[in-house]
Amino acid sequence: MTMPSDGSNGEARMSGFGNAEKPLEFQGFPSESLGQSYPYRDPHPDDALGEPLSIREVAEVIGCSDWTVRHRYLPQGLPHFRSGPAGKFVFYRKQVVAWILQQQRKGGK
Repeated sequence: MTMPSDGSNGEARMSGFGNAEKPLEFQGFPSESLGQSYPYRDPHPDDALGEPLSIREVAEVIGCSDWTVRHRYLPQGLPHFRSGPAGKFVFYRKQVVAWILQQQRKGGK
C-alpha cells in the first residue's frame, strides 16, 4: 500500500474539506492584533457607578476609619452592595461621592 504524497494517511478529513492548504491569511495572526491595545485603560469610562471600593478605601475617601463607615455611615444610608448575607461590602466611587455631596447639602445631618 502506498501512502499519499501529501502526508495524510489516505482517509478523508472529518471536516469534509479534504487536505487543501489553508489560504495565507488563515495561517497565522498578525502580532499587532494580539492582546489589548490599552491594558491599563478603563474599558467603561462612562460607567454610572464608578470603580468598586472596599470599606477601607471608602474610609480613606471620607477621611475616617472603616469602623466609622460600618457603624455610623452605613446606618445613615451610605450606598453599598453586599455580596451575600455574610459577604463583604462593595461600594462604588460615584455613588459614595454623590452620597457625601447630598449629606453636605443637608448640613451633615
